[in-house]
Amino acid sequence: MMITILFRTAILYSTLLLTVRLLGKRQLGEMEPSEFVVSMLLANLATIPMEEPDTPIFHGIVPIILIFLAETAIAYLSLRSVWIRKFFCGKPVILIENGKISAENLRRTKVNLDELTMHLREKDVFDLSTVKFAILETNGQLSILLNGKDQPPTAKDLLIKVPDTQLPITLITDGCILKDNLSLAGKDLLWLRKELKKRNCPLKQALLLTIDGAGKIYFLRRSDCP
Repeated sequence: MMITILFRTAILYSTLLLTVRLLGKRQLGEMEPSEFVVSMLLANLATIPMEEPDTPIFHGIVPIILIFLAETAIAYLSLRSVWIRKFFCGKPVILIENGKISAENLRRTKVNLDELTMHLREKDVFDLSTVKFAILETNGQLSILLNGKDQPPTAKDLLIKVPDTQLPITLITDGCILKDNLSLAGKDLLWLRKELKKRNCPLKQALLLTIDGAGKIYFLRRSDCP
């Protein structure tokens, strides 16, 4: 009996994991209403066959596959139709417009003033008078545009030249060399061994080593982590 339960759990887990992976990254981040419903359904459908050994396992797998196909179809149609996208995903709602709070939109979205100010504080905004626009996105997040005079100055505003930012490339992770990334960074194994030797660190003790376009190296050894 225990082996059967373990086997069924492994199959359902693998099916769910594959389904979520195929649905895309959005399922793992802030979810929109339709995505939340799909996630809840998938979890419940997988639970029934695991809790009830007499229930055929296909009673859980088949609905999961059907939901996956339905969600994939909706995602495809949403790319083709604005109306379908609005129906399933909703549309952003302006809560603050030109510095004025929209009481009507607050009521429509069921967001009270305490929640609005809380979301503003999460964005490091403590003064309502500095906000020009606040938009409630379809995933529940709040986007904020400050008044021009209240926005922090940029390097361009201050006429300061700064080097362009570059995406760091990971060369070593958890003691393993990423050879494809090594070629991407224009480096070779000899150079990497020299860098490890400079730090008196064997490969197995190197937890992380990255390099950016400017040649700046970030290095972390296992003993540096508590």
